[in-house]
Amino acid sequence: MGERRSALVCSMPAVGHVGPLLVVASELLRRGWRVRFLTGRRYRAQVEAAGVEFVELPPEADTLDAVGEGERNRGLATINRGVEEAFVRPAYSAAGRVLQLLERESANVVFHDMTFLGVQALFGRPAGERPLTVMCGIGPAGFSSRDCPPYGMGIVPLQNRGWGRVRDAVLNRSAKMVLRPAHQALDRFLASVGAPGLKGAFFMDVLGRSDVLAQFTVPEFEYPRSDGPQNLRFYGPMVSPAASPRPLPDWWGRLKPDAPLVHVTQGTVANTDFSEVIEPTLEALADEDVQVVVSAGGADVNALPKLPANAFAASYLDYDVLLPRTSAFVTNGGYGGLHQAMRFGVPIVIAGDSEDKVETSARVQWAGVGVNLRTGRPTAAQVRAAVHRVLDDRAFAGRSAAVGESIAAATGARGLVDDVEIALTRVR
Repeated sequence: MGERRSALVCSMPAVGHVGPLLVVASELLRRGWRVRFLTGRRYRAQVEAAGVEFVELPPEADTLDAVGEGERNRGLATINRGVEEAFVRPAYSAAGRVLQLLERESANVVFHDMTFLGVQALFGRPAGERPLTVMCGIGPAGFSSRDCPPYGMGIVPLQNRGWGRVRDAVLNRSAKMVLRPAHQALDRFLASVGAPGLKGAFFMDVLGRSDVLAQFTVPEFEYPRSDGPQNLRFYGPMVSPAASPRPLPDWWGRLKPDAPLVHVTQGTVANTDFSEVIEPTLEALADEDVQVVVSAGGADVNALPKLPANAFAASYLDYDVLLPRTSAFVTNGGYGGLHQAMRFGVPIVIAGDSEDKVETSARVQWAGVGVNLRTGRPTAAQVRAAVHRVLDDRAFAGRSAAVGESIAAATGARGLVDDVEIALTRVR
């Protein structure tokens, strides 16, 4: 037998980042790899429960959860202030930790989520003098392209490719000027770790430096790019099998099997101000002939708004049980939750305008799997109209089901690790 392969997995400290990368880490472990998982201290128990070795980020890099709990940046501030605060500033100490860990013990591969910029410190070295690097796309892809508008604007590609390229060329040039603060912040960091600067490239293109670009979705839910990176691959969402089914809430047996069920959630991060999406949804549907099921995303259900007679709530819900019964999914647009809905062919009403949600919202619209409300604070009237639209027009459910079929056929973590192991056998 050959030498045991080793991986360093680097994840920003947030639920939607740690979970998908832990699926990859578990597959590596299953194959006999040595795996170290670098993330924030809040996730130690989750990592160790998977049997993976936990390595703690420095406190200066363990800040993303705190950023997410505060007032969220919206619009252009999501990129300009948000990128620097949430991702560039922590990258300085994260880069030092990555280099320290690799100096102590080398690794064959470094896996990193798309926002873990600390790995950029590795790209000041020739490819033969650093580990293979794998970018894990836990959110919408942002690589610039003549076929796409710039990332962060929430604009969908035009169906007319000719006119679209003219429009997008203007938008891409404008974005570099409007988003200059984000580009400058990233360039300062890259210079500090000896990595090549952007040299006029769009800030998201820095991710293309990794050897393998693994997008955790399917092509049907991402914009096509005729000039996209040649090493971009789609593996579907990384969903870990549940160790055991989550207990059903007491009210589960009272649900009516013949009435449409609408599920609403604000995910596990933006679950401190339920007036954003959950409250207007409850108001919108209180007098409708539907059932509303609310997930508080781990928060206390007592913090939810008062439930009307047709609504039920739980802190967490088992999606493998809930979503097959769901007729419509109302959400602020978390990447993982959207893929769960599409796995079961559920049409979507999306209301998100912060973090990457402006881009997930645009992809819901582009893929035709739901209605994009274009706001993070919809009115009850907007939600009511959108829910009726996705319930009445079966085309939304049909397109969601088609994406779900592609998700079911995706190779997942096994396919990704297969490709990484093949890449390791090649001379880079």
